Amino acid sequence: MIDRNILSFHVSGFTYYDGIDVIDELRIGSTLRIEAEPENKFDPYAVAVYYKDTKIGFIPSKENKIISQFLQLGYDNLFEVRVNRISIDSHPEQQVGAILRIQKK
Repeated sequence: MIDRNILSFHVSGFTYYDGIDVIDELRIGSTLRIEAEPENKFDPYAVAVYYKDTKIGFIPSKENKIISQFLQLGYDNLFEVRVNRISIDSHPEQQVGAILRIQKK
């Protein structure tokens, strides 16, 4: 069986976005959505992470370039992202972890 896992990461910037508004709704396995932000003034390869319509942060910049390129080329449905760690007592930048995988057909 081929491993579909591409990346495991802490949601970066959780402190600065609206993650606190939805943290009580998040569960292990909750589906997240990612979206490229090529106009981001800090990082042209920025990939925002959303829970439903709430932006909760980003894929860390050291790990986002290839994912951003796929998204910018229109491969929006290539990936699935799910919560795989929640640690309320951790530093805010490490409270929510996620796994990015290739979608199953």
